[in-house]
Amino acid sequence: MAVRRVVPNVQSEAVQESREFYGLLGFEEVMNHGWIMTLASPSSPTAQISLMVSDKTAPVTPDMSVEVDDVDAAYGAMRESGAEIVHPLQDEEWGVRRFFVRDPDGRVVNVLGHR
Repeated sequence: MAVRRVVPNVQSEAVQESREFYGLLGFEEVMNHGWIMTLASPSSPTAQISLMVSDKTAPVTPDMSVEVDDVDAAYGAMRESGAEIVHPLQDEEWGVRRFFVRDPDGRVVNVLGHR
């Protein structure tokens, strides 16, 4: 299993203002679903930040997202380790398969793969 990218998820009530702020650092909008907006560096597209009001289909807002090449293997590894699964593995309408897991410090990690 390989990690493709890691993205901090910033919970925000000021998404447009934050978009403008991070734009000053060179980030550009690459995805916007209304409840989540992802900004990326044009020169290094895997350098990203997501701004999120709240998660549309999960009970909590994750602190970070980790995209892997095999989300099913990651899910199996986390379950086998006894890690707390916060949100079960499922396919989402926007083209990802994902689950949430809690890390040892209590942070919620959105682990995903694109379908």
